[in-house]
Amino acid sequence: MIDIALLEHLETYLTENRLERFLDVVNQRTKHFTVATEDVYQLHNTSAVIRSCDVFGIQEVSIVEERNSKRIDREIAMGAQKWVDVNRYHSMKDCIKAIKYQGYQIVATTPHTNDCMLHEFDVTKKSCFFFGRETEGLSQEVLEEADVFLKIPMSGFTESLNISVSAAIILQQVTTKLKQTDIDWRLTEGEQLEKRMDWCKKTIKSYDDIIARFYKQR
Repeated sequence: MIDIALLEHLETYLTENRLERFLDVVNQRTKHFTVATEDVYQLHNTSAVIRSCDVFGIQEVSIVEERNSKRIDREIAMGAQKWVDVNRYHSMKDCIKAIKYQGYQIVATTPHTNDCMLHEFDVTKKSCFFFGRETEGLSQEVLEEADVFLKIPMSGFTESLNISVSAAIILQQVTTKLKQTDIDWRLTEGEQLEKRMDWCKKTIKSYDDIIARFYKQR
């Protein structure tokens, strides 16, 4: 439960522009869609996917690191990891279990199975978009669990895109379509309050001291 009085007090330490930005961004956030990456080898690709999630309003991203365990490249993510919730898993089995428990369908992004073209994708369903390894693509485990196989239409000789590019294209398309529907895609009021508090914590210097003084003076 968020202490509204405390949150409002903390937000007085933000500049007017920063507070306005927080409120605008959190109002555009969604958990209707989420993203998962599987053992991405190139560090900059994972970081770029996180950045795309932030840009297109995706609040959560899951990173599965069964083989490759690397820290997020802060320079490439450009601070996006501060604003996006990153969930880490050491096995795909655990990730899929958690994703399904939250009511998401599993969407395998692959150029090899001509199931659903991007422009035909049904945005009304809660979906987690899975992106695989650079050279191997998604594992058989993901493909077997997938509810939908999603393909980006391509007209050239190259049959695949870099995963960070694929993620950006897909997220831009599906979030644009989602916002044209009547679906209640935004974070709940409680979730928005939680993110505002979290962003204050990550932004305000002497955050703990300010909270201590606030409760001491009440």
